[in-house]
Amino acid sequence: MEFYASCPEGFETALAEELRALGTPRVRRLKGRVAFEGTAADAERVCLWSRLASRVFALLGRFACRDANDLYNETYALPWERMLRRGSTIAVSARGVNDNLRNTHYSALQVKDAVCDRLADETGARADVDTDDPDARILLSLRGERASLHLDLSGEPLFRRLPREATRPGAADVLRPDYAALALSQAGWGAACHAGKGRPVLIDVRCGGGGVLLEAASVALNRAPGIARKKWGFTCWNEHDSSAWEQLVAEAHERADAAASAPSGARIVATDTDGRALSLARRVLKAAGLDRNVIFAQPSADKIAPKLGLHPGRGGAGIGAGAIVVDMLTTALSDVNPVLTLVDDLRETPGLEGLPVVALTRDKLIDRALGGRPAFEARIMPHNEEARLATFLAHDGASGIVRDEARGDAPASSAGRARATVDVGDGQQVPVLVPESDQFAARLRKVARTRRKWAKRAGVTCYRVYDADLPDYSAAIDLYEGSAATPGRWLVIAEYAAPKSVDAALAQARFLDILAIAPRVLGVESDHVAARSRTRSRGGSQYANAGSRRGGGRSEKQPDVLIQEGGLTFSVNFNDYLDTGIFLDHRVTRGMVRDLAAGCGQFLNLFAYTGTATCYAAAGGAKGTTTVDMSNTYLDWARRNMEQNGFTGRAHRFVRADVLAWIAQQRRTNHRWDLIFCDPPTFSNSSKMGERTWDVQRDHVELLDNLVHLLTPDGQAVFSCNLRTFKPDWEALERLGIDLEDISEQTIPEDFARNKRIHRCYIVRRR
Repeated sequence: MEFYASCPEGFETALAEELRALGTPRVRRLKGRVAFEGTAADAERVCLWSRLASRVFALLGRFACRDANDLYNETYALPWERMLRRGSTIAVSARGVNDNLRNTHYSALQVKDAVCDRLADETGARADVDTDDPDARILLSLRGERASLHLDLSGEPLFRRLPREATRPGAADVLRPDYAALALSQAGWGAACHAGKGRPVLIDVRCGGGGVLLEAASVALNRAPGIARKKWGFTCWNEHDSSAWEQLVAEAHERADAAASAPSGARIVATDTDGRALSLARRVLKAAGLDRNVIFAQPSADKIAPKLGLHPGRGGAGIGAGAIVVDMLTTALSDVNPVLTLVDDLRETPGLEGLPVVALTRDKLIDRALGGRPAFEARIMPHNEEARLATFLAHDGASGIVRDEARGDAPASSAGRARATVDVGDGQQVPVLVPESDQFAARLRKVARTRRKWAKRAGVTCYRVYDADLPDYSAAIDLYEGSAATPGRWLVIAEYAAPKSVDAALAQARFLDILAIAPRVLGVESDHVAARSRTRSRGGSQYANAGSRRGGGRSEKQPDVLIQEGGLTFSVNFNDYLDTGIFLDHRVTRGMVRDLAAGCGQFLNLFAYTGTATCYAAAGGAKGTTTVDMSNTYLDWARRNMEQNGFTGRAHRFVRADVLAWIAQQRRTNHRWDLIFCDPPTFSNSSKMGERTWDVQRDHVELLDNLVHLLTPDGQAVFSCNLRTFKPDWEALERLGIDLEDISEQTIPEDFARNKRIHRCYIVRRR
């Protein structure tokens, strides 16, 4: 009989080798699948033991098919009553089209009708259709005027074998089992575990939720990946022999029992720079009953080596077989450098230098870190996104890598020397990806000394240290000093978008070097660094938080940090939002608001964000304040800021509203304010605004017209925006009787002096 095992792109070679190792007859590698021939027992053995296949299909029929009539008639002609067990529920899916069959849903219906009609005519019982959980899943494949029908023997995808703990919300960091198995196959892990020579070692340096660990432990214990599955697609198939299947399962249990009772076995070490990911891995392994088969260690080569019996300086044999595995697919940008440094340190550790490195990655940063090109590389598509599986030989060329000799895979040159390092001024060297980063380190040391002296004189605790001083190292670095209630120092490092002329990989490597160097120069703990990557957007730029993993490791909300500015206390948050809760470039502007609020009756803060300007106005003497924003999150934040500064009571109102609609409405009332602060976004198309959009350049005249009509006769407004190319429409404002005084230059703090276009600021009055 003819069969095929489907697989993701990039798996074909490894899957073909796996099937050959299982003794599967006549294996042929195709695109997205591996075909083979044999008996029903051969196919069921693949279902039970394959770690790389997605599904296993049996060919039921192949025929010429030009149109719907051919499809129905040829499907009806197949002996379904002899292929499917009586009473089996069915579901049909289709893929492919031809000139006359262009709708896959219609083609599937034709097959379903033909099967049901045939069974009704031959057995007197029409098959029931169950699209959710059928006994028999039938697949129609159309290629031109040829059609084939297959039965899915697996029932549901073979990679659905994770324990329930790994599929709960917040566990999205767990690598899918087949991708983990592919990485292990390239590491030669299975062969090393069952060769009977020594004790192989696997070090998973970015274990995430434990996906690689689950597969590695299962391989080491010789557990069939499908041994715990209760339902299979082949049980409705008349070729299925239940006694033969029971024998296959019994043999699998015997192999697992023999491996479990072996006096010595493989050693699997798990570590991660993110403690929450490490905790998830522990829970997942415990749920699978494999927690005793994994050694957990802190993310340091000095901590990992002793757990493997390696003690530098004492001699002893090195590790002969195994690999270092690193999954970079969901690694936070702020975690990349620690992970790469750990991999590099492990490869320099005596006794571990013979281990190859297998990496799942979307870029070539690890190539740069290891100083060489991979010996093997496969293109893969996890989450339908382009990625690569890269295998790097050890320094001495030793390798347990499985390669396809028929395809001509040959070892590339081994990864070269360790990464370059730079002096950060504390007597120690920091590994970097770009040797020229020593220039950035020197510049940062210099500007940090100057800025620190200025901040001490000015009494400023949160300020910008570096702002793209070197064009190639285009980032902004802000330092935050916590108050006595939450002591500590934090960095927010935001990358500016590099021009298209700059190589993206080089720009990313430079930014990672910034993330490695800055905390060391500025004396900040590495877990107190928040990274932002900056991308172009309409009307300006916006930051994307680069410090959290996709859907996984850092999903918990982080606690706020309290800082002080101008004698006031504010809450800031470095991980959960794109901005921290306070705009440092408005430090002088906020002080101006406090001065203007002296003796002021009513103060209005529009697009209020976290209400910092409201706090300054209240501190300056405003008798009442109104804080307006569209976000409940920010209004609650503003309320907390006011409360922790002692401003509570009915005199202080908080309004959730679409600001533009709200001020248009207030213009028709008698409500007026003595002082208004308005800092709108550059652009907005929030769904809360309905079909309307906001563009500060296009709409500022209308906004300012409404503002001046909300002022008392002697009132004034402070209007600011961060569109660097903003130009007021002076003529239109003149016609409306609006006076605009540009005070931008005097509101730029000294730590933002390198970029005087960081914001535009104006005093607005009604003539």
